Amino acid sequence: MGSDTFWVAVAFIIFIGILAKYGAFSGITAKLDARGERIRQELEEARKLKEEAQKLVAEYKRRQREAEAEAEAIITTAKAEAERLASESKAKLEDMIARRTKMAEQKIAQAEAQALADVKAAAADAAVKASEALLAAQVVGDTADRVLSSAVAEVKSKLN
Repeated sequence: MGSDTFWVAVAFIIFIGILAKYGAFSGITAKLDARGERIRQELEEARKLKEEAQKLVAEYKRRQREAEAEAEAIITTAKAEAERLASESKAKLEDMIARRTKMAEQKIAQAEAQALADVKAAAADAAVKASEALLAAQVVGDTADRVLSSAVAEVKSKLN
């Protein structure tokens, strides 16, 4: 009966019994229970935060899809508008070219008509002067003046 280990074990059991009698273990248990409750609350809060984060992620993904769809619609609209403007510009350019061509053709026609009229007038003047010189050399007197005047008037009226 005299083993030291035996008496240390008995003393330890007695010490544990005294601690249990005065409630030392109830404080430890209460602290463990409080810590367990705090951990449970933290886990519950973490679960709530995770759910909120998942909701936010889903919301941002939805917004991203909407923004991508809106950007695609804007791009499609811009392409259509650019094509419309290009076709309008092409049509206006073709119309302007046609009008300018027509105006140039009209000016050329007017210039040709004016040149032809100038040539006719010059030819008429030359013919009148030549006729006048011939008649002046061949016909003399009153008859010459009368014939010359009527011939000049007739040539002028026919050539103009």
